[in-house]
Amino acid sequence: MGILSRFKDIMASNINALLEKSEDPEKAVDAFMRQAHIDLGQVKAETASVLADERRAKRTLDECMDEIAKLQRYAEKAVEAGSDADARKFLEKKAPLVEKSARLQVSYDLAAANAASMKQMKDKLESDISGLEQRRLQLKTRMAAAKAQQKVNEAGSPVKGRNDSVFDKLEDQVNSAYYEAMAIAELRGEKKEDIDELFAEFEKQTGTSTKAEEERAVIKENKKPNE
Repeated sequence: MGILSRFKDIMASNINALLEKSEDPEKAVDAFMRQAHIDLGQVKAETASVLADERRAKRTLDECMDEIAKLQRYAEKAVEAGSDADARKFLEKKAPLVEKSARLQVSYDLAAANAASMKQMKDKLESDISGLEQRRLQLKTRMAAAKAQQKVNEAGSPVKGRNDSVFDKLEDQVNSAYYEAMAIAELRGEKKEDIDELFAEFEKQTGTSTKAEEERAVIKENKKPNE
């Protein structure tokens, strides 16, 4: 009978019970959703046929009941007209129709039950899917957050470590450049100081020599007349 053979299983399906038994809730929800969509597709595909069976059974039953009712009226009129023979004929034709109507009633009841079951399954599956869409979204969000936190825990806050490493490296580079600049400045300062000292010493020496030479020349000039 197609999807109707799974009526009890579908109506008894419970995602909460399934999640309690599952080690991976996310996969369990996805699997349940896939099956629910498959079942709903089958329900929709077979519903038209089941409803057609119900309408056909109802029409056949109604036609039989109408025929029974008509023969009953004819029999009653025949009796009223004093024609017992005709009345008997109408009643004889009515008897097999009454038996037939009982069988048709059973067929119609079954078709109506099938149609009702299809509607119940359709409502149940649509309700499950609607609820699970929101449930799955919430579950996926929580699982993603949990996995992200696990990575942070396992890595020992790798983001902080990377930032610290970068800043340490930059600090080392800045310090190195600073120390190099200071060293160059000190060397230049020492060279300037040495040159100044040497020049001052040179001027001192030069100045002394020049004065001595001048004094020597004066003495020499003064001694010339006496000679």
